[in-house]
Amino acid sequence: MSETALSKGRHAQRPDADNRRWRALFFIALAQLMVVLDATIVNIALPSAQHDLGISDGNRQWVITAYALAFGGLLLFGGRIADLWGRKRAFVTGLGGFALASAVGGAAQNEVMMLSARALQGAFGALLAPAALSLLAVMFTDAKERAKAFGIYGAIAGGGGAVGLILGGFLTEYLDWRWTFFVNVPFAIVAAAGAFLVIREPAGGRNRSPLDIPGVIMATLGLVSLVYGFTHAESSGWTDPVTLGLFVASAVLLVAFGLTESKVRAPLLPLRVVADRNRAGVYLSLGLAIIGMFGLFLFLTYYLQVVKGYSPVETGFAFLPMIAGMITGSTQIGARLMTRVAPRLLMGPGFLAAALGMLLLTQLAVDTSYAGLLLPAMLLLGLGMGTAFMPAMSLATHGVEPRDAGVASAMVNTSQQVGGAIGTALLNTIAASATGSYLAGHAAGATTGPARQLVQLQGMVHGYTSAIWVATGILLLAALIALTFVTTGRPGTGAPTAAGSTGGATRYGSAGREAADEVQVPVIAH
Repeated sequence: MSETALSKGRHAQRPDADNRRWRALFFIALAQLMVVLDATIVNIALPSAQHDLGISDGNRQWVITAYALAFGGLLLFGGRIADLWGRKRAFVTGLGGFALASAVGGAAQNEVMMLSARALQGAFGALLAPAALSLLAVMFTDAKERAKAFGIYGAIAGGGGAVGLILGGFLTEYLDWRWTFFVNVPFAIVAAAGAFLVIREPAGGRNRSPLDIPGVIMATLGLVSLVYGFTHAESSGWTDPVTLGLFVASAVLLVAFGLTESKVRAPLLPLRVVADRNRAGVYLSLGLAIIGMFGLFLFLTYYLQVVKGYSPVETGFAFLPMIAGMITGSTQIGARLMTRVAPRLLMGPGFLAAALGMLLLTQLAVDTSYAGLLLPAMLLLGLGMGTAFMPAMSLATHGVEPRDAGVASAMVNTSQQVGGAIGTALLNTIAASATGSYLAGHAAGATTGPARQLVQLQGMVHGYTSAIWVATGILLLAALIALTFVTTGRPGTGAPTAAGSTGGATRYGSAGREAADEVQVPVIAH
């Protein structure tokens, strides 16, 4: 058969495969939406759940922390399991476990039952999330298809948290807090059934090497210590002996983990995954951006509800401009330009636009107009983060072999989870300290009830703006790292490097692109 006939035959088979991939993307995106929703939807329901279950003020943080610890601590292990079992099997298993844990949380009758359910949600989320991302990494190999797929995925990943605030407000205000857990069950059932029927994982992408048990233990304990250390610092202070001990333990464990991974035959985290300059730039800049953004959701939620008097539903709707900005940035800016410009020229300006939006929020006051300040700031934040996140997530497995796609994807989630824990603790601590200093200097002059209340609100807003100044600086640093570390060219101008190779992405012509298509190695994927 002639080469032309072979080419026609190959292209004739692509529509079915393409349709299957796009249907699979819908179910993968649905699962991602469920996981991202869960990160914020429970925040809205927490006061009601705390009252009904008799959870003390000292223990209520564990409803959030139990999830973050399990999720952040087990992500690398979950990514490795996905590479070992197969991403489809890990994806469906993660969905089933997440649905079961959500049902237990919704039916919780006491504190122990609730906290156990949240930890299980985090554990199965750590299996589900990297499996979902690595499925996209091995299914979408064409540059234009990849741009569209990750634009959709990036919009969901970026805007899902704010959607969770809206949905959580509706469910808590009009139904019951338990539905913020039960709502995950139909999401998971639909996504699992669809994935089982539609997803066809490419053959030959598994990593069947034996599990690196010492690596699993050190990485899990090291990440748990790090996340818990920042969480503990939020409530007990940075100089508390337990906080310092957790940070020291985390440093020792993670250094030992790195040394171990450089010597074992089948490492949990092959150092080739993080040694690449471009991937390191993505992980670092993305983690910093999450640090800057994560605390903002909490600050703006409290600002809108406590200072401005918004209801939970009104607060959720107030975040809609940010969601719209993220969707526009991901699908209209990032996806359209990703195949035309280098990733750093999207990531750097995107983080800079988000920093400008954050800078506007440093001007918050008790009587600030939503339309005059909050609306343009949210639009800038959404547009900037959507534009930056899309190529960042797509670049996360640049140059890795399919067998490493799970663990490379897990590194993205790890940077986000650790960044979220650091951001919440760091920015909340800064805000609380600034509020305390403000009240100490102004409370004496407030002699009447209304005056005292105004000073308290002013102190709260002063704390928020002090933390937002720091968040602005962090976003500027993320932009600088993206512009200097990420040096790869636009998709289609660099060939993937094989895992373990020493060279960077090399230039290739049309013949090289055909070869890359033939072996189905992802050039840029998440």
